[in-house]
Amino acid sequence: MDVISLNNVSVKLGGNNILNDLSLNIAQGEFIAVLGPNGAGKSTLLKLFLGLIKPSSGAISVLGQTPRRGNDSIGYAPQNRMLETDLALRARDVVGFGLDGNKWGFGWPNKTRTELINQALKAVDTLHLAEAPIGQLSGGEQQRLLMAQAMITNPKILLLDEPLSNLDIHHSQEIVSLSVKLAREKKVTVLLVSHDVNPLLSHIDRVLFLAHGHGAIGKPDEVITSQALSKLYGTRVEVVKSLNRVFIVGAET
Repeated sequence: MDVISLNNVSVKLGGNNILNDLSLNIAQGEFIAVLGPNGAGKSTLLKLFLGLIKPSSGAISVLGQTPRRGNDSIGYAPQNRMLETDLALRARDVVGFGLDGNKWGFGWPNKTRTELINQALKAVDTLHLAEAPIGQLSGGEQQRLLMAQAMITNPKILLLDEPLSNLDIHHSQEIVSLSVKLAREKKVTVLLVSHDVNPLLSHIDRVLFLAHGHGAIGKPDEVITSQALSKLYGTRVEVVKSLNRVFIVGAET
Protein backbone atom coordinates (compact mmCIF):
# COMPACT_ATOMS: atom_id res chain seq x y z
CA MET A 1 0.00 0.00 0.00
CA ASP A 2 1.31 3.44 -0.90
CA VAL A 3 1.50 5.76 2.11
CA ILE A 4 2.87 8.74 0.15
CA SER A 5 1.90 9.76 -3.37
CA LEU A 6 2.98 12.81 -5.36
CA ASN A 7 1.59 13.61 -8.80
CA ASN A 8 3.36 16.38 -10.76
CA VAL A 9 4.06 18.36 -7.59
CA SER A 10 5.84 21.69 -7.91
CA VAL A 11 6.91 24.06 -5.13
CA LYS A 12 7.82 27.70 -5.61
CA LEU A 13 9.16 29.66 -2.63
CA GLY A 14 10.29 33.27 -2.66
CA GLY A 15 10.13 33.37 -6.43
CA ASN A 16 12.39 30.31 -6.75
CA ASN A 17 11.35 26.98 -8.21
CA ILE A 18 12.36 24.42 -5.58
CA LEU A 19 10.63 21.34 -6.98
CA ASN A 20 9.28 20.84 -10.51
CA ASP A 21 6.70 18.24 -11.57
CA LEU A 22 7.84 15.63 -9.03
CA SER A 23 5.90 12.35 -9.11
CA LEU A 24 6.53 9.35 -6.86
CA ASN A 25 4.88 6.67 -4.77
CA ILE A 26 6.26 5.30 -1.51
CA ALA A 27 4.99 2.09 0.05
CA GLN A 28 4.43 1.13 3.67
CA GLY A 29 7.59 -0.04 5.40
CA GLU A 30 10.03 1.26 2.80
CA PHE A 31 13.38 2.67 3.88
CA ILE A 32 14.34 5.44 1.47
CA ALA A 33 17.40 7.68 1.40
CA VAL A 34 16.74 11.23 0.17
CA LEU A 35 19.90 12.59 -1.43
CA GLY A 36 21.02 15.68 -3.31
CA PRO A 37 23.08 18.87 -3.04
CA ASN A 38 22.28 21.80 -0.76
CA GLY A 39 19.20 23.67 -1.94
CA ALA A 40 17.88 20.72 -3.93
CA GLY A 41 14.60 20.64 -1.97
CA LYS A 42 15.20 17.76 0.44
CA SER A 43 13.94 19.56 3.55
CA THR A 44 11.20 21.21 1.49
CA LEU A 45 9.94 17.77 0.52
CA LEU A 46 9.66 16.73 4.17
CA LYS A 47 7.78 19.93 4.97
CA LEU A 48 5.30 19.06 2.22
CA PHE A 49 4.62 15.72 3.89
CA LEU A 50 4.17 17.45 7.24
CA GLY A 51 1.68 19.95 5.83
CA LEU A 52 3.96 22.86 6.76
CA ILE A 53 3.94 24.14 3.18
CA LYS A 54 1.61 23.55 0.26
CA PRO A 55 2.54 22.66 -3.32
CA SER A 56 2.25 25.39 -5.93
CA SER A 57 0.70 22.82 -8.25
CA GLY A 58 0.07 19.11 -8.42
CA ALA A 59 -1.50 16.66 -5.97
CA ILE A 60 -0.06 15.11 -2.83
CA SER A 61 -1.49 12.39 -0.60
CA VAL A 62 -0.03 11.22 2.71
CA LEU A 63 -1.71 8.24 4.36
CA GLY A 64 -4.63 8.72 2.02
CA GLN A 65 -5.25 12.35 2.98
CA THR A 66 -4.10 15.86 2.20
CA PRO A 67 -1.11 16.61 4.47
CA ARG A 68 -1.95 18.55 7.62
CA ARG A 69 -0.02 20.01 10.53
CA GLY A 70 0.16 18.11 13.79
CA ASN A 71 -0.46 14.66 12.32
CA ASP A 72 0.53 12.12 15.00
CA SER A 73 0.88 9.48 12.30
CA ILE A 74 4.05 11.20 11.10
CA GLY A 75 7.18 11.40 13.23
CA TYR A 76 9.74 14.08 12.41
CA ALA A 77 13.29 14.72 13.60
CA PRO A 78 14.51 18.02 12.08
CA GLN A 79 18.12 18.66 11.16
CA ASN A 80 20.74 20.36 13.32
CA ARG A 81 18.92 19.81 16.58
CA MET A 82 21.77 18.97 18.91
CA LEU A 83 20.61 19.50 22.47
CA GLU A 84 22.23 22.07 24.73
CA THR A 85 24.50 20.24 27.14
CA ASP A 86 23.68 22.54 30.05
CA LEU A 87 19.93 21.93 29.89
CA ALA A 88 18.58 20.64 33.21
CA LEU A 89 16.71 17.84 31.50
CA ARG A 90 16.76 14.07 31.64
CA ALA A 91 16.58 11.86 28.59
CA ARG A 92 12.97 10.93 29.37
CA ASP A 93 12.03 14.64 29.54
CA VAL A 94 13.29 15.19 25.99
CA VAL A 95 11.40 12.19 24.65
CA GLY A 96 8.25 13.32 26.45
CA PHE A 97 8.22 16.56 24.45
CA GLY A 98 6.99 14.42 21.55
CA LEU A 99 3.66 14.14 23.38
CA ASP A 100 3.41 17.89 23.91
CA GLY A 101 4.14 19.19 20.43
CA ASN A 102 0.65 20.60 19.95
CA LYS A 103 0.20 21.81 23.54
CA TRP A 104 1.47 24.65 25.69
CA GLY A 105 3.86 23.81 28.51
CA PHE A 106 4.73 20.43 29.99
CA GLY A 107 2.39 17.46 30.07
CA TRP A 108 1.33 16.20 33.49
CA PRO A 109 3.18 13.04 34.58
CA ASN A 110 0.96 9.98 34.79
CA LYS A 111 1.16 6.23 34.34
CA THR A 112 0.15 6.26 30.66
CA ARG A 113 2.60 9.00 29.80
CA THR A 114 5.44 7.20 31.59
CA GLU A 115 4.69 3.97 29.75
CA LEU A 116 4.64 5.70 26.36
CA ILE A 117 8.00 7.32 27.07
CA ASN A 118 9.49 4.02 28.22
CA GLN A 119 8.23 2.28 25.07
CA ALA A 120 9.78 4.96 22.86
CA LEU A 121 13.10 4.76 24.72
CA LYS A 122 13.06 0.97 24.42
CA ALA A 123 12.37 1.19 20.67
CA VAL A 124 15.66 3.04 20.15
CA ASP A 125 17.62 1.02 22.74
CA THR A 126 18.01 3.89 25.21
CA LEU A 127 15.76 2.83 28.09
CA HIS A 128 18.88 2.51 30.25
CA LEU A 129 19.54 6.23 29.69
CA ALA A 130 16.08 7.36 30.82
CA GLU A 131 17.27 9.24 33.91
CA ALA A 132 20.57 10.47 32.46
CA PRO A 133 21.13 14.25 32.19
CA ILE A 134 21.33 15.47 28.59
CA GLY A 135 24.78 16.94 29.19
CA GLN A 136 26.21 13.47 29.82
CA LEU A 137 25.06 11.98 26.50
CA SER A 138 27.05 11.67 23.29
CA GLY A 139 25.88 13.07 19.95
CA GLY A 140 24.78 9.60 18.86
CA GLU A 141 22.79 9.07 22.06
CA GLN A 142 21.13 12.46 21.67
CA GLN A 143 20.16 11.60 18.10
CA ARG A 144 18.55 8.39 19.35
CA LEU A 145 16.51 10.43 21.83
CA LEU A 146 15.29 12.72 19.04
CA MET A 147 14.24 9.61 17.11
CA ALA A 148 12.44 8.32 20.21
CA GLN A 149 10.71 11.70 20.50
CA ALA A 150 9.57 11.38 16.89
CA MET A 151 8.40 7.79 17.44
CA ILE A 152 6.49 8.29 20.69
CA THR A 153 3.08 8.59 18.97
CA ASN A 154 3.70 5.30 17.07
CA PRO A 155 3.73 6.97 13.66
CA LYS A 156 3.38 5.18 10.35
CA ILE A 157 5.93 7.49 8.70
CA LEU A 158 9.25 8.65 10.15
CA LEU A 159 11.04 11.63 8.56
CA LEU A 160 14.69 12.08 9.52
CA ASP A 161 16.38 15.23 8.26
CA GLU A 162 20.18 14.83 8.26
CA PRO A 163 20.38 12.57 11.35
CA LEU A 164 23.92 11.48 10.43
CA SER A 165 25.43 14.96 10.30
CA ASN A 166 28.06 15.67 12.97
CA LEU A 167 28.23 11.97 13.92
CA ASP A 168 31.30 9.76 13.60
CA ILE A 169 31.21 6.54 11.55
CA HIS A 170 30.32 4.36 14.53
CA HIS A 171 27.37 6.46 15.68
CA SER A 172 26.21 7.00 12.09
CA GLN A 173 26.03 3.25 11.58
CA GLU A 174 24.06 2.89 14.82
CA ILE A 175 21.45 5.39 13.59
CA VAL A 176 21.24 3.63 10.21
CA SER A 177 20.80 0.23 11.87
CA LEU A 178 18.11 1.65 14.13
CA SER A 179 16.28 3.11 11.12
CA VAL A 180 16.39 -0.28 9.41
CA LYS A 181 15.00 -1.93 12.52
CA LEU A 182 12.06 0.47 12.69
CA ALA A 183 11.27 -0.04 9.00
CA ARG A 184 11.52 -3.83 9.09
CA GLU A 185 10.07 -4.71 12.48
CA LYS A 186 7.46 -1.98 12.92
CA LYS A 187 6.66 -1.50 9.20
CA VAL A 188 7.34 2.21 9.56
CA THR A 189 8.05 4.06 6.32
CA VAL A 190 11.40 5.82 6.86
CA LEU A 191 12.71 8.70 4.75
CA LEU A 192 16.23 9.65 5.78
CA VAL A 193 17.83 12.77 4.31
CA SER A 194 21.58 12.52 3.88
CA HIS A 195 24.46 13.98 1.89
CA ASP A 196 26.35 10.68 1.85
CA VAL A 197 24.74 7.48 0.58
CA ASN A 198 27.62 5.20 1.55
CA PRO A 199 26.52 4.43 5.16
CA LEU A 200 23.07 3.56 3.77
CA LEU A 201 23.83 1.60 0.60
CA SER A 202 23.46 -1.91 1.98
CA HIS A 203 20.30 -1.10 3.94
CA ILE A 204 17.94 1.10 1.93
CA ASP A 205 15.19 -0.10 -0.38
CA ARG A 206 15.34 2.86 -2.74
CA VAL A 207 16.99 6.23 -3.30
CA LEU A 208 15.27 9.52 -4.06
CA PHE A 209 17.87 11.83 -5.62
CA LEU A 210 16.94 15.51 -6.00
CA ALA A 211 18.86 18.04 -8.09
CA HIS A 212 17.92 21.29 -9.85
CA GLY A 213 14.27 20.90 -8.91
CA HIS A 214 13.90 17.45 -10.40
CA GLY A 215 14.01 13.99 -8.87
CA ALA A 216 14.77 10.38 -9.70
CA ILE A 217 13.66 7.46 -7.52
CA GLY A 218 14.61 3.80 -7.72
CA LYS A 219 17.07 1.24 -6.43
CA PRO A 220 20.59 2.61 -5.83
CA ASP A 221 22.00 0.76 -8.83
CA GLU A 222 19.32 2.35 -11.02
CA VAL A 223 19.60 5.94 -9.78
CA ILE A 224 23.21 6.39 -8.71
CA THR A 225 24.70 5.91 -12.17
CA SER A 226 26.61 8.25 -14.46
CA GLN A 227 23.80 8.22 -17.00
CA ALA A 228 20.95 8.83 -14.55
CA LEU A 229 22.67 11.58 -12.57
CA SER A 230 23.99 13.32 -15.69
CA LYS A 231 20.40 13.54 -16.91
CA LEU A 232 19.22 14.82 -13.53
CA TYR A 233 21.93 17.48 -13.20
CA GLY A 234 21.86 18.45 -16.86
CA THR A 235 25.64 18.11 -17.06
CA ARG A 236 28.18 15.30 -17.16
CA VAL A 237 28.46 13.44 -13.86
CA GLU A 238 30.66 10.43 -13.20
CA VAL A 239 29.80 7.79 -10.62
CA VAL A 240 32.89 5.91 -9.46
CA LYS A 241 32.71 2.79 -7.31
CA SER A 242 35.79 1.84 -5.32
CA LEU A 243 36.49 0.04 -2.04
CA ASN A 244 32.76 -0.65 -1.60
CA ARG A 245 32.02 3.06 -1.71
CA VAL A 246 30.33 5.31 -4.24
CA PHE A 247 31.85 8.63 -5.33
CA ILE A 248 29.96 11.19 -7.41
CA VAL A 249 32.31 13.33 -9.47
CA GLY A 250 31.37 16.48 -11.35
CA ALA A 251 28.29 17.42 -9.35
CA GLU A 252 28.21 20.15 -6.72
CA THR A 253 28.42 18.79 -3.19
